[in-house]
Amino acid sequence: MPNASVPTDQDGHGHSRNVFALMFGAIGVVFGDIGTSPLYAMKETFAGPHPLALDRLHVLGVLSLVFWAIMLVVSIKYVILVMRADNRGEGGSLALQALITRAINSRPGMLVLVGTFGIFAAALFYGDAMITPAISILSAVEGLQVVAPEMEHWVVPATIVILVILFAIQSHGTAAVGKLFGPVTTVWFLVLAIMGIRNIGLDPSILKALSPHYAILFIAYDGKLAFLALGSVVLVVTGAEALYADMGHFGRLPIRLAWYLLVLPALLLNYFGQGALLLTRPEAIENPFFNMAPAWAGIPLLILATCATVIASQAVISGAFSVTRQAIQLGYLPRMTIIHTSEKEIGQIYIPILNWVLMLFVMALVIGFRSSSNLASAYGIAVTGTMAITTAMLGILMVTVWKWNRTRVWLLLGVFITLDLAFFLANATKIPHGGWFPLAVGVTIFVLLTTWKRGRALLMGRLKSDAMPEDVFMASLSDKVTRVPGTAIFLTGTAAGVPLALLHNLKHNKVIHERVVILTVSMEEIPVVSAARRIECHELAPGFQRLILRFGFMEDTNVPRTLAHASTAQLGFFYEPMSISYFLSRETIIPSNAPGMAIWREHLFAWMARSATSAMDFFHLPSNRVVELGSQVEI
Repeated sequence: MPNASVPTDQDGHGHSRNVFALMFGAIGVVFGDIGTSPLYAMKETFAGPHPLALDRLHVLGVLSLVFWAIMLVVSIKYVILVMRADNRGEGGSLALQALITRAINSRPGMLVLVGTFGIFAAALFYGDAMITPAISILSAVEGLQVVAPEMEHWVVPATIVILVILFAIQSHGTAAVGKLFGPVTTVWFLVLAIMGIRNIGLDPSILKALSPHYAILFIAYDGKLAFLALGSVVLVVTGAEALYADMGHFGRLPIRLAWYLLVLPALLLNYFGQGALLLTRPEAIENPFFNMAPAWAGIPLLILATCATVIASQAVISGAFSVTRQAIQLGYLPRMTIIHTSEKEIGQIYIPILNWVLMLFVMALVIGFRSSSNLASAYGIAVTGTMAITTAMLGILMVTVWKWNRTRVWLLLGVFITLDLAFFLANATKIPHGGWFPLAVGVTIFVLLTTWKRGRALLMGRLKSDAMPEDVFMASLSDKVTRVPGTAIFLTGTAAGVPLALLHNLKHNKVIHERVVILTVSMEEIPVVSAARRIECHELAPGFQRLILRFGFMEDTNVPRTLAHASTAQLGFFYEPMSISYFLSRETIIPSNAPGMAIWREHLFAWMARSATSAMDFFHLPSNRVVELGSQVEI
């Protein structure tokens, strides 16, 4: 799920730019995860925790399951249906949640359900973001076992070195490296197709698996093993969520064209080629992907596979940055330092703390599991959980937003939820063998997200109740209060009342600036706020005004730049940077036994608040123009 920049086109889907250029870019960014699945999916299905006999029944049965899983889950569910659900051009679980929320705003019970779905899907993504780089790069480097068996013991160290380099370059941005994504990934898919065609020639009857009756025969003959095999078959559709998540960057049409014209045929040809190879040379199960290639192509293929997996890993790391920014903007995470690595693309961001935490977890996974086969046991549970949540939210969207016929909705949902639950339950058998890891990460992130959201609501409620009303404050001002030149901007999270920083400044410094601006930054549940709605100004009294700045969840909250670009008529005052002082309130959270949250969650919220990036850095305020005033707040 790579980062999605704010669309600069008119319709929010990239259509005003060259469709084929966008398609080429989508090939390099969107399909990295699903495109590297051939490295390990077939191997895990036949030689994983529940091995299958390499006979015609099982090979054709598995390939039939693979084909129909890709067609139903990716081609129909995601490419045709889910990608219709755009929130003003953007996709992803949080964008989908915001889209539905606006339609069901008057139904509190449904709001809670949809909110829980969206937050948990985002939480599960972080587990996926840790496992994908580990399993992808490890599976590529394991090609050494085929190309140069004597170097087998270098697999884990080489993987660690590649990961360290990958995470170390994040701070430099991906714009330069990104130019290589399209060409390299296009070559990768062409090689997948060529290898597949070459091996299908070994046994063309493998194409019979296109018929669904081979999947039915497999299930009827060997029901238990067929069910367990779904836990590995699902590996062929991991990465499908990226198609939806990156819709805002590339648009629906380019992604759909890339899928149907190149990615889908290449993947299917390669999987069927691996099936033909296994029927003719069962010993190739040791690593069917690398055994597809002729001996002379081993090292070039190893290099190309490593590049492809690095690209897939880069995409999911960038996606973690993007999801984290969305969560911060929507109020589910505390402020973090966000560095923009490109002047042209707002989606090119870098979050230092998240980068290094991800690196440590990914390296720990590689060292702990040591092989892609072991990691495959941890992979899938988060993906299938997210897919099931997406299906449920899609059903709610069909009824509440699209107003589709309920019979039609139940028919579609019946097919998709049956598939999703089958995949999820098959992967549930992996929980004791590593599947617990992404679930543990998901639950932990879910607790953090919901704790911060609830804690902020309690804090804002307490600040609002303690805030002095503007009219009372104005009436209490004495003519004897000294007015000093300049403009004071007091930032506050509440849209009513006088902020504590203003009261403390008056109490301790005994002065008020000739112009006082009470500024609230409001985060909207849409990707980008229009220029017409960006600024709202209210005159409270001569020299006093309330200003509201609105930002979308994909936008940079740069307050000085926004004020500088606004007109005097919009702001109600002349913006002169050197005459402005910014006053911030820094609240120290004091956990208490008051109703609201469990005491352990209050302590967790207090710790998260202490760890948050300061408002000065988050809103890009000039450090030499900022005054911070502290206060203690019990929740």
